[in-house]
Amino acid sequence: QVHLVESGGGLVQAGGSLTLSCAASGSRFSIYSLGWYRQAPGKQREMVASITNSEIRNYADSVKGRFTISRDNAKNTVYLQMNSLKPEDTAVYYCRVGAPYWGQGTQVTVSS
Repeated sequence: QVHLVESGGGLVQAGGSLTLSCAASGSRFSIYSLGWYRQAPGKQREMVASITNSEIRNYADSVKGRFTISRDNAKNTVYLQMNSLKPEDTAVYYCRVGAPYWGQGTQVTVSS
């Protein structure tokens, strides 16, 4: 079992920044691929960013150049640095570890 705890969401003005964190339990964190997803009201969940166990990163086109995903295997934690936030980024953000494990979600709200 892998248990994930997310933090770092909140309310920010457009153009501001937030850093999301997701801390995982378990001893095999370094093996897993990791990802951040978001879901806005009335919309499907979409991938925002991912990072493999070899630190290969991928981003949705909508966040390239603004968001950065990183991992700290020693701390069993994945981060999402979010800069130049837009109102369209408003959503609940979820972290993923491997295929079946999901965090509880953290709300990000960007005001105009």
